[in-house]
Amino acid sequence: MGHQVEVDQAFVQSPEHRPKPVISEAGSIPLIDLSPLFSDSAATAVQATLVEQVEAASRDWGFFQVINHGVPVDLLKAAETAEREFFASSEEEKKKVRRDEVNPLGYYESEHTKNVRDWKEVFDMVLHEPGVVDVSGLELKNKWPQVPLGFRETFEEYAKSVEKLAFRLLELIALSLNLPPQRLNVFFEEQTTFIRLNHYPPCPYPDLALGVGRHKDAGALTVLYQDSTGGLDVKRKSDGEWVRVKPIPNAFIINVGDIIQVWSNDKYESAEHRVSVNSAKDRFSIPFFFNPASHTNVKPLEELVDETNPAKYDEYNWGDFFKTRKDSNYKKLEVENIQITHFKRV
Repeated sequence: MGHQVEVDQAFVQSPEHRPKPVISEAGSIPLIDLSPLFSDSAATAVQATLVEQVEAASRDWGFFQVINHGVPVDLLKAAETAEREFFASSEEEKKKVRRDEVNPLGYYESEHTKNVRDWKEVFDMVLHEPGVVDVSGLELKNKWPQVPLGFRETFEEYAKSVEKLAFRLLELIALSLNLPPQRLNVFFEEQTTFIRLNHYPPCPYPDLALGVGRHKDAGALTVLYQDSTGGLDVKRKSDGEWVRVKPIPNAFIINVGDIIQVWSNDKYESAEHRVSVNSAKDRFSIPFFFNPASHTNVKPLEELVDETNPAKYDEYNWGDFFKTRKDSNYKKLEVENIQITHFKRV
């Protein structure tokens, strides 16, 4: 019979959502080289090719990887080192920066996705502290750990650099929708962007649990750095198969979130994805969730809507939506958490 691993049922996925043992890496997500954005003589033709690549990837996959993206490699390495050192610090150090009912930022080790517990621990920080209690009554103040030294400085610098990249990607997406490049920037003037550090420890039952259950990202864009372990699976649109995203050193993985799906009036679709766990190795990742101001009302952009292509969604408020979504990640609710499909017009 062999040794039975005692499985905590809170982590067990229902049979239809359990990961298959082998997932195809064939036909992996598109890889886009952003170096044309940084050349002095970026020819219009080269820029146009870049916009076409972003358009095809956003339409066919909702996911792509970028290289030569302008974020310095030494900053990526510093962020990954600081992340590893933080998660390796004592429980006592981590508890000092643990999130609570009033402030959702900081360290947390029992998040739920779709009412099943995720096999991971996380640390959340916001890019710009609002300086006031936000609309939902939550106090968004970053909690900075004392260990490792320089953690705060590293992530403040990382945040600035990745934010620049996020705006560049937003402009490419605007161009790919035949809009002026800065068309979407106005929504991010008081952005609610946050950065998450994820640590997925080795899991003794990778066939039953998931690091993060299947989900779609609610915000605008996600800019993800992952280590070399791999484990991010994307649902391929062409056939619904789960495809493992191959780690490329120093690359970022970009995915289009629900807000861009709504703005684009379904031209682009936010792809379902999940994280599989590894029985032998830890995995670390750093998603940057690029989100608009909480007062933003999200609806299909008027330039993309006409009589032949009517709006496919009713307007909703991002702050309210996000708060409802957040609540369900920390309490086991009886209803499935809110999705943009609830605003879809029939």
